[in-house]
Order: sequence, then C-alpha cells, then structure tokens
Amino acid sequence: MSELKNLIDVDYALKMDEAEMVENHKKYGNSGLVGMVGLIGFDKKFVRAEGSYVWDDKGNKYLDLLSSYGAISLGHNHPKILEELKKVETHLFILQCSLNTMAGALARNLAMITPGDLQRTFFGNSGCEAVEGALKTAKAATGKAAILYADNSFHGKSAGALSVTGRDKYREPFLPLLPETRRIPFGDATALEEALKSKDVAAFIVEPIQGEGGIIVPPSGYLAEAKNLCAKYDALLIVDEIQTGFGRTGKLFACEYDNVTPDIMCLAKALGGGVMPISAFITTDRIWEKTFGGMQKCTLHTSTFGGNTHACVAGIAAINIIIKENLSQAAAEKGAYIMDKLAALKEKHKMIKEVRGKGLLIGIEFEEATSGLMKTLSLGVVNALSNEFLAALVAGELLNKHQIITAYTLNNPNVIRIEPPLNISYEDIDYALKSLDEVLTKFKSFTGATLKSAGSMISSMLGKKRK
Repeated sequence: MSELKNLIDVDYALKMDEAEMVENHKKYGNSGLVGMVGLIGFDKKFVRAEGSYVWDDKGNKYLDLLSSYGAISLGHNHPKILEELKKVETHLFILQCSLNTMAGALARNLAMITPGDLQRTFFGNSGCEAVEGALKTAKAATGKAAILYADNSFHGKSAGALSVTGRDKYREPFLPLLPETRRIPFGDATALEEALKSKDVAAFIVEPIQGEGGIIVPPSGYLAEAKNLCAKYDALLIVDEIQTGFGRTGKLFACEYDNVTPDIMCLAKALGGGVMPISAFITTDRIWEKTFGGMQKCTLHTSTFGGNTHACVAGIAAINIIIKENLSQAAAEKGAYIMDKLAALKEKHKMIKEVRGKGLLIGIEFEEATSGLMKTLSLGVVNALSNEFLAALVAGELLNKHQIITAYTLNNPNVIRIEPPLNISYEDIDYALKSLDEVLTKFKSFTGATLKSAGSMISSMLGKKRK
C-alpha cells in the first residue's frame, strides 16, 4: 500500500512539466497515441485557453483552427457559459429518481430550434451515445432490424455506432459487430432506394456532410430524396448532426439546406458550449411514444450522467449565444471568405487537389506523393505512408512554425480540416491563410519538393516504422 502515498493531487498535476506528463501517458495511458502526436509536435503541455487561442507551458500562444472537431464552436472558456455555470455550482448535480429542471428547459429549447416537429429529447454524454439511442429508437419504433449507413461515414466507435461507421480500419478488429447493418454509397439516392426495397430496414443513418470522411458534401437535394425514400418504404431517417449542428455549416442545422426534418436527429459536440460533455437525440412525439411511451417503456434507455445540471446549463447558454449572436450567419460569411481565398491558393499550389465544405467546416485535400525527391529521400517508403501522413506533415508545420492547431480527418488522412470557433476573427483567418500559403510554398509539392522542414519528420516516421 506504500504506492498510495505517491498519489498525484491536482496541485501537483498542474505543476508537472511536459516530460512527466508525456511519461504518464506512455506508461499508464495510450502509448501509441503518444507516439502519433509526438511525430508532429502535438505532445505539448497546454495550460491555458481563451477564445480562439491556447497557450503551452512555455508561454507560446496558438491559434485553434480545430476547435476539438467542432466541440469548441464558441471558443475556449466562453465567459458567459462559465458565468451561467456559477449560478448552479451549489445546485443538485444529478438525482436519477427525480426530474431535472435544467434538462427539461434544454429539451424545450431544442424543440424550439430544431426543424419541423422534432419534440422529444433524450440526453447522454457523447456523440456515439446519441447514435446508440437513435438506432435503438428506430428499431423499436418500426419493429424492423436492418440499418443502412453510408460508405466513408463516421458515427462513433462504441459497438453500435461502429456498426454503422464506414471505415474498415476501425471495424475489423472488433468483428462481428451488430447484425443487419448494410453499407451503401454516400450521396447516391438510387442506391438508397435499392437498399430500401427489401422493406426490412428500420432506418438510414447519414451525416448531412461527412466530417471525418474528408468533409464530403453530397449533391444538393440528396437529404430531401433520402427523406422521401425512407417514408416511401416505411423506414426512418436518422440525421447525424453531431459535427455539423449548431451553426457550423452556415445553417443552424445542415439538414436545413435541403429543408429536411429528419425522423431522429443526433446532437453533441457544440451543444456543451466547449465546457461540458453532453449529447442528445431528438425525435417526434409519435416515434417517442411508440418506443418509450408509458410507464412500462419509459426506462428502456437510460444514462447515468445524461441530463445532469451542469451539462444542461452549458447547453442552454450555448444555444442562447448561438442564436442571439447569429453565429450561423457568421459561419456562412466567414466560410465563404475562406473558400474564396483557398480557391486562389489551389491555383497557386498544385499539391492542393480539392477544397470543399460549407460554412466553417472546410476540408483541403492534398495530392498524393508518388515520385521525385520525396520518394528518393524516403527510400520509396513515403508512397505507402503518404495517405496516412501527408496532411499530418502540413499540420505539423503549421503547429511548430506558425503556432496554428489543425488536424487531418479520421477517414481520409489526406485531408486537413479548417474548423475554427464560429466567432473567430477575420484577422485570425487571414493569419491562418497566410501561414498555410507559406507552408505550401516551402513544400512546393511532394513530387519534387524542398523538404527542409519535413525531412526530420519523415526520418522519425521511418525510424518508428522500422522498429
């Protein structure tokens, strides 16, 4: 029991240096992740955050273009949300056998702002928890078993959510997953109808824009067609707005671009205002009553910390800020500004293959490295690694030389994302674009590049690969 004398308290944790922090993760956490983030210099000890900025323990200031994959849509430590949380710091946090005032208020607000007749909300803690609840609801409401999902999709990594996630890398180690899940092409209404003709489909779950898939925008009208086809074959449409919701794409919810009201909508990330974990799925009164109506069914789906006071207060505050400050419109205008600037950069830098997105959910896809000096310097290994590390090279250069935080998308590591807080300033946007231009100018292209900045990273990658 002597080791109990060496337990770390909060004061000590706040004071520990970067090396000790990294060692704790290596020895007691995910050592592989430590190696991955270390390749591009993300293994820093960040100690302070405010608005669009974070600071490391050496006093360096960084511009956050990632906003935790959209969870920090209002910036870090938004003062209004922190102020609202102080109002309930002595209130009951959670008592499962009672009704929570803040949960009821937040559920009402969600019914007010979501499309159409969406009305009944269940609260959880993470995006995949919202997806799990939505899948269960669809099966119970329809009495059917099959779920359709899109190729290249990402809905989470818990067992149910992973069963409808369209990248085999994350699925294969855990097979078999849920039965009766069927993959179809994204954005293809004809393929959707063919899959629905079996008439045993409970629901089709889809992102209005594929975030981790590489910021893939479907054809205009696709969601509307999907809704009509699901209705035709008595299936439900589940729209996953976990990353796209709450103003991110220039609309309050991305499904509004097609004037679609889904049967079930999944929400998370920005709902917590950047300070609390909270998720939700919302559905119609009719579907809710079929699944959870009455005292016999009301506890079929529960979550210990779902709907707790602090998380719901953060949600109430976040929604009010987004609505009152019209941040959806701000995202639309800033996104259009960035897309226009990126179009010019694409003409200048041939290593940019495509730029796509809506609002402040933007992806930059790079050409793959196939020949030239990059291949020579890396002994040919870079061809095999380019799909996994090309965008990481750019992200690493932006971080270490320009103090800008960004990252690649999980299902397409050749795409770097621009996903800043919705209230980012134009001054910061201009700095980020100027920095990206400088990085790409230095790299020129990965088919005949000057690799002064990337050489050490490639060497590090190759060394780790050979071990």
